[in-house]
Amino acid sequence: MTIRIVRLGSPRLPDEGTRIGAVRRLPRGVRKERYAADDWFDVWYPELSPSADLVAKARGAETDKEWADFVRAFRKEMEEPAARRTLDLLAALSNGASFSLGCYCEEEAHCHRSVLRALLEERGADIG
Repeated sequence: MTIRIVRLGSPRLPDEGTRIGAVRRLPRGVRKERYAADDWFDVWYPELSPSADLVAKARGAETDKEWADFVRAFRKEMEEPAARRTLDLLAALSNGASFSLGCYCEEEAHCHRSVLRALLEERGADIG
């Protein structure tokens, strides 16, 4: 049983489980009834994405320093009580259920899902 960190819209892996979309915006041009069928997500959970201002900051990050500034700011957002409780819950669930968490970004290393991976690992999540 594990959490998989995935790119939304990519083909599902075997035994991936429920796919959670940790994104601020819904996929453009995709009808709601196609979200799961087209491998976007089963559940949309925008509370695990950066604020709109931080999304813009991440997209505009061209240097290592700018990216580090984004990571620091996103980690701060994830320290809010509701976000902390959600991360704690997901980490605990990873020890008994398989599910995935993802975003649209092509490159995980330059995406907020890399920060979510680290935050979940810090909480003892089983990440595959």
